[in-house]
Amino acid sequence: MKITFIVPTLNLSGGLRVVSIYAERLSKKGHDVTVVYPKADLPSFKQRVKHFLKWKGYQFNSDFNSRYFEQIDYKVITINNLQSGVFDDVPTADIVIATWWETVEWISEFPREKGLPIYFVQHLETHITILPLERVEATYQSSIAKITIAKWLVKQMQEKSTASVALVPNSVEHALFYSEARGKKNTPTIGFLFSETGSKGVAIALQVIARLKSEVPDLRVVCFGAQAAELIPLPEYIEFTLKPAQEEIRELYAQCDVWLCCSTLEGFGLTVLEAMACRTPVVSTKCGGPEDMVIDGVNGYLCDVDDVVSLAAATKDILTLESEAWHEFSKAAYDFSNSYSWDDAADLFEAALIERLKD
Repeated sequence: MKITFIVPTLNLSGGLRVVSIYAERLSKKGHDVTVVYPKADLPSFKQRVKHFLKWKGYQFNSDFNSRYFEQIDYKVITINNLQSGVFDDVPTADIVIATWWETVEWISEFPREKGLPIYFVQHLETHITILPLERVEATYQSSIAKITIAKWLVKQMQEKSTASVALVPNSVEHALFYSEARGKKNTPTIGFLFSETGSKGVAIALQVIARLKSEVPDLRVVCFGAQAAELIPLPEYIEFTLKPAQEEIRELYAQCDVWLCCSTLEGFGLTVLEAMACRTPVVSTKCGGPEDMVIDGVNGYLCDVDDVVSLAAATKDILTLESEAWHEFSKAAYDFSNSYSWDDAADLFEAALIERLKD
């Protein structure tokens, strides 16, 4: 098949990382794969001057980053006019896949030779209140067939449209994220993903950590993120790593006795599964995707969103387990993460595309 993914930009988001993985796997399976993105907007001369002078604190921020789309076997092309209604430079294909609500609007205008449209849904974007919510909702209600990554998203899509919905859960890159069998750390250690996006629940995570720190004074806390802290100050005792390489992320996961996820809503929650692959039990909120992975009392615990008391108690429970009991949680986390591979996911994704072509 000739397959085109349309993405809104290139950056270090988990969603684009998943797109890059499918593009690579489908290419290795013999398909002709292209990833297309619009030319990035550059700062104007006035914006550059304001940034240089730090006018009223002004900063031009661009999170453009092509790391996930380098050293690849498929094509990545930039198209200047992708948002203008002129699509001559988009390659012809059998399938064209939108990956974000705005890209659904773009492909809806494509002529048929650009490919049969599919919407790869990795989150419910109507939770982002700064977006034009009616337009976002219309993409879910459209007749375009959908592929999504978690059971809660399947349910959401089925409630919004009669279009077909295929479930293809994410996996984890086992060659990157792994750990030999290990015991608890001498210093109790927890980790979390740092992001100032409200849905990631970092403000709640910091409340949980402060509560734990008062009860476990020698607690060590590590975290990483794609952007430095600006709006949410981190306590000095938290060890923060900015834009770590994948190998560094694995090491961070493997340093932890517990991985903490306090999100209010997660399409999937890839860091949860990656931490589990590194033999780290997880305490997570009931925020969507993690509910498919965390088995309460087996490989971690699930707590209500914003429930600081329960999150802290569950985290402390794992931190204070006897070595043998912690090892059982750790092994269960590892076993779950290894029960399903990206090759399995790519097979399901490919099957969903083929099924769509049969309709």
